[in-house]
Amino acid sequence: MSRKKRSPIHFFLLFIVMLVLIWALIKPEEGYRVLLMEVSPSVLVLIFLISRYNHFRLTTVSYVIIAVLVILTFIGGHYSYAKVPLFTWIKDYFDLQRNHYDRFGHFLKGMMVIVIIEILLRKTVLLKSKTTNFIALCITLAIGAFYEIIEWASTKIGKEGKATKDFLGMQGDIWDSQKDMTLLLAGSILSLFFFTKILYKGLEKLDNE
Repeated sequence: MSRKKRSPIHFFLLFIVMLVLIWALIKPEEGYRVLLMEVSPSVLVLIFLISRYNHFRLTTVSYVIIAVLVILTFIGGHYSYAKVPLFTWIKDYFDLQRNHYDRFGHFLKGMMVIVIIEILLRKTVLLKSKTTNFIALCITLAIGAFYEIIEWASTKIGKEGKATKDFLGMQGDIWDSQKDMTLLLAGSILSLFFFTKILYKGLEKLDNE
């Protein structure tokens, strides 16, 4: 593969992400244990993407989606998902029963389906089709379900201490996992409607470079 020019947009996204990470590391509201539990997966993803940048470069739309989702987890890790100030204000203003930042996060994580479609199109024999979109949707839901299993396992390993509860962000809702998965599904379906064509244009541009 020929060496492609490095995009300033990609470096700008990385710069913003690193600024947010540095901010998140400064006196996290619920301590460094909760922060570590929340941000570790995103940090590992970043390290992997940076290490592979010159060998397998994603489209800009995929990098934007990843940046948004990573920043989302950094904010949640800094405050804990149940205590993000903006959504606490929304909770109080509208007299809601809980802080919905966690719900909002799971909805936005549905955008991950676009990144998965790109990987499938570029790394497998699959072509642009509704079947490929459906497979990507299933993979997205599988990743979401796996994360819910990790959260459940943390209650057994962590003996449901304060850090574990802050990590889970259930806020007393026994149907938290089911609602999270429903919002992930809704976010994924909407992303397929609104972002698939943008991804295809990005792939065409990447092929022409």
